[in-house]
Amino acid sequence: DVQLQASGGGSVQAGGSLRLSCTASGFTFHDYTIGWFRQTPGKEREGVSWFSSVDQKTNYADSVKGRFTISKDNAENTVYLQMDSLKPEDTAIYLCALEIGRGYFPLARGMNYWGKGTQVTVSS
Repeated sequence: DVQLQASGGGSVQAGGSLRLSCTASGFTFHDYTIGWFRQTPGKEREGVSWFSSVDQKTNYADSVKGRFTISKDNAENTVYLQMDSLKPEDTAIYLCALEIGRGYFPLARGMNYWGKGTQVTVSS
């Protein structure tokens, strides 16, 4: 079974940094897209950042460009999300997701696998 294990959330003050990790196991897909969504109460899940093995490109939501960086450690099958210059509006549950192939990110409905969320809280 494919499993996504996310970690690294926490509480920080505005301007601070956090790094999220998502370790994937149980899959051998050659073409996939992996990345992060976030969700706050009453809102739809927002695609934050993702990496596609198809074109080796990274993508970011406009709201996090220049502040968040996604990276991948192939040896560890882990994708990281470095979050700098955090703002209170970044407060959310962050979820790791995996799409077989490419084309749906950042649409949540297209994801094939989800990890459990990790809470990020940014205070002003």
